[in-house]
Parts: sequence; structure tokens; C-alpha cells
Amino acid sequence: MTTLHRPAPAPRPYRPRPTPFPRVRPPVTHPARQVPDRTLARDLALPLGAVGAALLVTALMLTGETVHTSAVLALFALLTAAVALRTRPLLVPLAALVSWMFYDGFVLHQRSELAFQPQDRTSLLVLLLAGVLGAVCAAAVRAVRRHPAG
Repeated sequence: MTTLHRPAPAPRPYRPRPTPFPRVRPPVTHPARQVPDRTLARDLALPLGAVGAALLVTALMLTGETVHTSAVLALFALLTAAVALRTRPLLVPLAALVSWMFYDGFVLHQRSELAFQPQDRTSLLVLLLAGVLGAVCAAAVRAVRRHPAG
């Protein structure tokens, strides 16, 4: 009696198997929450501040309210602080200087003349401090937005 077996498979050529190396992957990190950078608003803040100062001077001249210099200085300080909130920190002194030139030339001297008397220096200092205060507030808000508590 003969038993039929299945035929043996054809011999295969020897191919060594590659050694499996562990895959090294970079650690999974979650990036910090990105705050959108409003570069256009930051770039346009200084020209818009200059236009705002020109419009403020025009409105004051039309209404004849240039005699109350301390109240007008407070308006210019608010305008400077508002511009400093939106502009780049390096441009804050320039924003204060532009605001001071409009204030000094059209409110204090009313003939578009710039002077550097004690009243002029005081107004420049007030506007610089308003600009720095606005920039510090903006930096504090940006820091809180970047690093939320908790």
C-alpha cells in the first residue's frame, strides 16, 4: 500500500529577516495656546493716532475750547494711552511725541509753533507717561492671555 503525501514545497532562497529596531518618535507635546498677532492693527495704530490727534485739534479749534489747556491735555493723554494700547511698544515714545506736537503746536501756541518752555516740557512728560502707562497695561493684558491661570 502506498500512501500519497502532499509534495514538499520548493526550497526558498535564504533571506535574512531585518532586525526590528524600536521606532523613536519625538515626544508628543501640546503647543501653547496661540494668541493671534494683530500686526496690521499694531502697524496702523500710530498713523491712526496721528489722524485722531489732528481731528481732535480740529474739533477743539472749531468749538473754541483751546483755552482750557489742562482739560485738553487730559484728552490728549487719553488719546495717547489709547494709541499706546494698540501700537508696538517701541513706537510708544513716537506716538507720545506726535500727540505732543499737535498739542503744543495748536493748543498751547495756536500758530503751529513748537516751543520748549516749562509748560511744554510738562505736557511732553504727561503724554510720555500716558503712553508708557498704556503700553504697560497692554503688556499686562498680553501676558495674562498667553499664560492663563490654572
